Amino acid sequence: MDWLKRRWFLVGLVVLILLGLLLGMRLPAETVQAVERHAGRGMTSSLVAIIMFLMSYSLDSQLLGRSIRRPGPVIFGCLVNGALVPLLAWPLLPLQRLDDFALGLMIAAAVPCTLAAASVWTRRAHGNDAVALLVTMVTNSLCFIVTPLWLSFVVESTFELDAGALMRQLIFSALIPAALGQLARLIAPLRNFAAAYRAPISVIAQSCVLATVFAAALFKAGPQLGASGGIEASLPAVVIVWTSCIVVHLAAIFLAWHGGRWLGFARADRIAIAFSGSQKTLPIGLLVASHFGGFTLFPMLMYHASQLFIDTAVADRVALLPDLPTSE
Repeated sequence: MDWLKRRWFLVGLVVLILLGLLLGMRLPAETVQAVERHAGRGMTSSLVAIIMFLMSYSLDSQLLGRSIRRPGPVIFGCLVNGALVPLLAWPLLPLQRLDDFALGLMIAAAVPCTLAAASVWTRRAHGNDAVALLVTMVTNSLCFIVTPLWLSFVVESTFELDAGALMRQLIFSALIPAALGQLARLIAPLRNFAAAYRAPISVIAQSCVLATVFAAALFKAGPQLGASGGIEASLPAVVIVWTSCIVVHLAAIFLAWHGGRWLGFARADRIAIAFSGSQKTLPIGLLVASHFGGFTLFPMLMYHASQLFIDTAVADRVALLPDLPTSE
């Protein structure tokens, strides 16, 4: 039960993805069309807006003074997340057997840092969670520019992309709700409420993520998987894209850690850079994938699930290591 309490989100993610796919493959086409007609992308956008507000509202940004005064680690973490990770994913796109998987891999690489997990894992590994939090805030604030820019630069020749529409969608469903969440913390009673009920607020936000994932699997991925002949027909492509997600994430951690060492950053800062630079947020990834449809959401799900497993092991390992000088 203790393991389940710590891993409930990951368990829920796996169960709801599989359940949504199995039910979606058997869903009548008329039902799928009716849902798309009456809800469509608006349902995903609304859920993501709620998630972004709640996660931003629960983020305590008062402990950022030292990281703002010494911005080097934050700048490097933002560059790793917004530039290095897409560059790592780019050479792997031609290896993908499905165009949707190639686009989905690039979406996973181009979206910003996770809203809460980077700080949690950084703290778990005894790193500087203020750096992780600031990287999270900066990358999420700039996602409406960075993500469409990468997609238009890399995949527009293969996929039709309305960059302006995608930017507007990210502004209204991600940037504005996140800004409102932080503005709400300026009101003392609301800030105290967020501090007192941070865990329940996070649970509600993560439950909304699970609802978004289940809806996407049920009404989008499942019916399309059924039409393409089931998971067996796509298994080699799934193995390749999942391996690509793991390779990109591990390479980002490695390069962020050793790049921070080369730049002379303290160990605690390098831990924060490694996690915040390599992690990618699921809600915005699903929102962008819904803009294209098809199987583009699968790589985002794979990247997110993989980083949960990998970063748990990395954080626990790093936490056991003795403190070393900056150059070690």
